[in-house]
Amino acid sequence: MGNHLFQEARRFVDSAKTASPNDQQDAVAKAKNALSSAFANSTEAEQRQLQEMQNELENTQQLQ
Repeated sequence: MGNHLFQEARRFVDSAKTASPNDQQDAVAKAKNALSSAFANSTEAEQRQLQEMQNELENTQQLQ
């Protein structure tokens, strides 16, 4: 089935990357929370992927 928290983090990061400017701050906060929760419960391989998602999120924030 896979790591539910990992999948949720991916969904929130994707949502934050496509959020409208009015919704972006809230979407980023939710994505960061999901990433944090997923990181604590992940394998090393998943943690590397979560770090990449974190980087994507930070890049998205810098563009706004």
